[in-house]
Amino acid sequence: MTSTTFSSLPLSLEFLANLESLEYTSMTPIQAQSLPVILKGIDIQAQAKTGSGKTAAFGIGLLHMLDAQTYLTQALVLCPTRELADQVSKEIRRLARPIANTKILTLCGGTPIGPQLASLEHQPHIVVGTPGRILKHLQKGSLKLDHLKMLVLDEADRMLDMGFYDDIMLISEMLPIKKQTLLFSATYSEQIKNISNAFLKDPVDIQVESLHDDTKIKQVFYEIQKNDRTKTLISLLEKYQPESSVVFCNRKQQCQELADDLWQRGFHALALHGDLEQRERDQVLTQFSNKSSSILIATDVAARGLDIKDLNAVINFELSPDPEIHIHRIGRTGRAGNAGMALSLFMASEAAKVNAIAEYQGIPVNIESASSLKSHENFKLIPPMVTLCINGGRKDKIRPGDILGALTSNTGLPGNRIGKIDLFNTQAYVAVEYPIAKQALKILTEGKIKGRKFRIRKL
Repeated sequence: MTSTTFSSLPLSLEFLANLESLEYTSMTPIQAQSLPVILKGIDIQAQAKTGSGKTAAFGIGLLHMLDAQTYLTQALVLCPTRELADQVSKEIRRLARPIANTKILTLCGGTPIGPQLASLEHQPHIVVGTPGRILKHLQKGSLKLDHLKMLVLDEADRMLDMGFYDDIMLISEMLPIKKQTLLFSATYSEQIKNISNAFLKDPVDIQVESLHDDTKIKQVFYEIQKNDRTKTLISLLEKYQPESSVVFCNRKQQCQELADDLWQRGFHALALHGDLEQRERDQVLTQFSNKSSSILIATDVAARGLDIKDLNAVINFELSPDPEIHIHRIGRTGRAGNAGMALSLFMASEAAKVNAIAEYQGIPVNIESASSLKSHENFKLIPPMVTLCINGGRKDKIRPGDILGALTSNTGLPGNRIGKIDLFNTQAYVAVEYPIAKQALKILTEGKIKGRKFRIRKL
């Protein structure tokens, strides 16, 4: 029987104490199966659903083999999106707390290359990034990987979906032959097998249950008439009133059209798709993750790399033609032991898609008629928080404590009514409870942060 305690692994006492402080109590199935193999320096190809704990699995693995005294790049993690790369970097930083002076650098497209070149003048221990930007740095000679010990391909299937196959193959030609490679993918296509054959040497094949715990996710399919999608979506929002929900569409144009339609009806809905600039993406994701927008409408590619904790519901405005994608979508709710909902709309002409999902899951689906849903004309789903945008960020040496202090020092505003604070290079966002939003906006507009005036606006 596989042990699920981290203390069964050959890790230092300091490392184990840090894992305990991060509330890593026992290993998830992917961690329990992969970590003993990773720590022996063996290549793996692992198939695991989203939210399975794979980041900690490879993060612990690459930190275990790291020589922190040697300032050379020893580990490279390739991710499909900037959001996932940022998320992975944050998690590795948390895991690396017991290892002094560990330098982790994130290199992604959609951001200026100048600051990245400056950061690369002193080689980082670990680089996390998207294939396009990593390849650019390798070709420029600004990123040197002659001493690479470990390569991680995270969410390899989505990197291929996003057209990174050629970039990944070019990167592979510029890496040392002798290294450990870890490949993680939710799905396992022919192209993934090609990548696996090119990168991995005698890998151990690891598969954990790809279907979701049906007891944690309430899954219901609603049969609708041709022009009733938006009306049914609003009825579902009224019936279940989720504090946060991701609504999936198959095309980016439909995402924007649906978001605009819901806005006109008084809902705080945001669209996430490939046509957004990076600053717009940051703003959308910030508002959704800090609970100042309840509804995020996204395509599968745009939503990749999202890690929203406590996501109450996934709503399939349109069914995916691929049952494996459907399973991946609904796996974003009901995480970490929480209950979740997966609600799907379909027309009678799409019955074959529903049958394919049922067959893939191995269990019958629960179908209800949309006519059973009641709705009231004036229903609104008001988010619990409001986001205030500050026209200053990391480059202005602003820290979260400075913003919290400006809002609460001698103002009468209690700190427990202030939510998440997100810092970017030139902007900062602070979530405040809906009832105090006007007061908080007035305090920041009339006051100062770190002795300076900044332009403030409500999103």
